[in-house]
Amino acid sequence: MKERMTKIGTDAKQFWSSRTKRQKTTYIGSAVAVVIFAAFLTYFLSRTEFVPLYSDVSRAEIGRIKEELDAQGVPSQIAPGGTSILVPKERVDDLLVTLAAEGYPNTGTIDYSFFSQNAGFGTTDNEFDVIKLGAMQTELANLIKGIQGVKDANVMLTLPTQSVFLNESVQSASAAIILNTEPGHQFTEPQITALYNLVSKSVPNLSTDDIVIMNQYSEYFDLKTSDQSIGTNVVSQMELKKTIERDLQRKVQMMLGTMVGQDKVIVSVTTDIDFKQENRQENLVDRVDEDLDSLAISVQRITESFSGNGAVAGGVPEAQDPTDNRTNFVEGNNANGEYERVEETVNNEVNRIRKDIVESPYKIRDIGIQVMVEPPNVNDIASLTPGVEEDIRTILETIISTSIDKSYVPADVTDDYWQNKIAISTQTFNGKMTPAPQTAEAVIPWWVYAIGAALLVVIGILIVAYFRKRRQEREAEEAMILEEQREALHVEDINLEQETEATLRKKQLEKMAKDKPEEFAKLLRTWIAED
Repeated sequence: MKERMTKIGTDAKQFWSSRTKRQKTTYIGSAVAVVIFAAFLTYFLSRTEFVPLYSDVSRAEIGRIKEELDAQGVPSQIAPGGTSILVPKERVDDLLVTLAAEGYPNTGTIDYSFFSQNAGFGTTDNEFDVIKLGAMQTELANLIKGIQGVKDANVMLTLPTQSVFLNESVQSASAAIILNTEPGHQFTEPQITALYNLVSKSVPNLSTDDIVIMNQYSEYFDLKTSDQSIGTNVVSQMELKKTIERDLQRKVQMMLGTMVGQDKVIVSVTTDIDFKQENRQENLVDRVDEDLDSLAISVQRITESFSGNGAVAGGVPEAQDPTDNRTNFVEGNNANGEYERVEETVNNEVNRIRKDIVESPYKIRDIGIQVMVEPPNVNDIASLTPGVEEDIRTILETIISTSIDKSYVPADVTDDYWQNKIAISTQTFNGKMTPAPQTAEAVIPWWVYAIGAALLVVIGILIVAYFRKRRQEREAEEAMILEEQREALHVEDINLEQETEATLRKKQLEKMAKDKPEEFAKLLRTWIAED
């Protein structure tokens, strides 16, 4: 064994020393590439890929799931934020089924199935009321989740306590609902009405006026009312003012949130509303045609003329009788001259317009919009470019100019007039919740596979060339040994020598070496190995 190892070492040294510098560099580079590629494949193929098993779950529930996975010996990781747990990718489906069979995740909610599973006589009235309230909230939340665009829903109900006296009035219930809606989804008015009716009909003594619905972006979904008496008292006026400000705030919030991000802008709107209502009646007369002096219905013209000498009616009125209204004249004579009288009476047609005007119950006299914007780089206030701020001012100026009643806008309005109603502040929002980063699945790029395939081809070519070279060298070495053996076994033919068993064996070996050199070489190797 020692001789064989020595021979192998000697052969390796001879092989290495007989190689050129280029061949040595190729061999070393190939060996290093093989080692690096093997390490690369070992790292990526042996690495455990973790993917989310449950997301958006309470931290207490994540803790219970973590304990259960540790008890089963399943490796797991807690994602940043503590609301998601990661497990190996190949075991996700198996763990989902296994944990579901054991009641995980258990959100702690109570539905109507609780009564059939835990029915008993030891429950007090207060405990039963609490369980019933929790079951109603859970079932109502499940109903709302079935609406398109709603991913999750949290429902809080407030039920009045029932009095033991029959003469007391029944109190009303109330409901507060927070929806987790899909980004960009817009609910139509019929959908909002249906949602209010669903909640109102699911809870006894719950009016739509006592329901508040909002989403995760603090956007309210209000039910449109058909009340025509709005603005007739102080309460309704304040409600109308809040409604106008809220609608303007939501529109501005949605528009600017789309521009800079929903969590990077805060909008506040204040309004000054004139609730003075005016009822008046107008009786107007206007021409029928603008180009004419209207239309003449009837025309009467009287023309009188006189010229020449003669007695004419006239003279000095009698002064002694003041009661005759100066209608009696003393005859005159020898009056000379000319007399002409023209009289024209025209009756024209006109438009007689009567208007009974009831002014709007409110008018917006003034609007102020205050906006706080967080810059893209929270550490650099100047990262909000002046162009973006100017666009925000232009948008707000357009909203204000189209919302204020034109009767309250000065005739000589300037840009400063609108700019004074807008306030934009660039600040860093402190205390804002940062969402947990989503764990992305590791994906090996295509070029890694291409490099790996190329390395495999190069390694295969080098291995084939190496073994071919070794086989050629081995065959040459065997041929050399066989030639030496032939020379050693060559004996001159002596006819006078007696033929013995030894000479006969020599002849047989010589004949075998000539006719079948390969078998002869094998036979020699066998003898050498036995020695």
